[in-house]
Amino acid sequence: MNYRYITCLILFLVLSLHINAQKKKVQITAIAFYNLENFFDPEDDPNKADEDFTPDGSHQYTEAVFQQKAHNLATVLEQLGTEYAANGASLIGVAEVEDDRALKLLVSQPEIKKRHYRFVRFDGPDNRGINVALLYNPAHFKILQAQPLAVNLQFAGAGHTRDVLLVHGILLGDSVYVLVNHWPSRSGGEAASAPKRAAAAEVNKQATEQILSNNPKAKIVIMGDLNDDPVSPSVAKVLGTTGNVQKAKSGGLYNPWLKYYQKGLGTLCYDDKWNLFDQIIISGAWLSAQNGHWQYYTSSIFDKDFLKTTFGKYRGYPHRSYSGNKWINGYSDHFPTVIYLIKDAVQQPETEY
Repeated sequence: MNYRYITCLILFLVLSLHINAQKKKVQITAIAFYNLENFFDPEDDPNKADEDFTPDGSHQYTEAVFQQKAHNLATVLEQLGTEYAANGASLIGVAEVEDDRALKLLVSQPEIKKRHYRFVRFDGPDNRGINVALLYNPAHFKILQAQPLAVNLQFAGAGHTRDVLLVHGILLGDSVYVLVNHWPSRSGGEAASAPKRAAAAEVNKQATEQILSNNPKAKIVIMGDLNDDPVSPSVAKVLGTTGNVQKAKSGGLYNPWLKYYQKGLGTLCYDDKWNLFDQIIISGAWLSAQNGHWQYYTSSIFDKDFLKTTFGKYRGYPHRSYSGNKWINGYSDHFPTVIYLIKDAVQQPETEY
């Protein structure tokens, strides 16, 4: 037996595999969520309790502040997802935005204008007029259907809260369902207000179950400011999320933020205690590799230094827009969150990103 021949043959095969692996392109895209913290337009709407965020209101929210706020937020959106995806996030869920005028100003900012972000938003029943919305890159995402889902709080004597936004579309070849949320706050105390967030979680649960009953392999994303942590009953019990990949693969909802929370990390801070309210939860179908389709890759809290307060009592906290009623030229009282999706590209993709 010619051992030298066999050795050379093995080396040739290994080298060929290595070269082919190098030639194989990997596609990565991102989905993000960001609470924009009181992103109003400065006009007084007589049908909304938005007076504080007007030029004559308590926050002296002038056109100049509005423009600066949009610029500040755009500098954040520009960077979301770029750690792995060069062209940024394909989808960005947002909360605390008043209307289309605010969103149009935001997506027209020079920092992100070249991505041509579009958005979908519905007016909801929130007393202050703040809503959720979904920004999307039209080169990456095509909307098939969008609708608001009401969250009924009449049992708590509170009528309705912010709607859940349900969007179905095609994300770079894959059918995807996105639910954008902003659950009721902890006003009145965490325990006393918990049933309200459980009601919002139940709306997401029912929508998810309906989608999965029609397609058990449906790719679903539940994102938002949940005003609850990954371990809170609304998230862990009502939604039934898990941090265990194998359990999620068998029909659960995977919550990648549980491990962050257990390490003491968060997206907002109060009395030196970090909470992780801003979550992006996914159905089990994202966790299995499938040729030519997207799967979950990793996640991150976008907490860059420029987003943090640099001195004083609140050093390290998110650098928010206002301190009391005083404009301090910040961003938001929340850090954004991002998940990354990956798939192998057998052929050159039409859109590089």
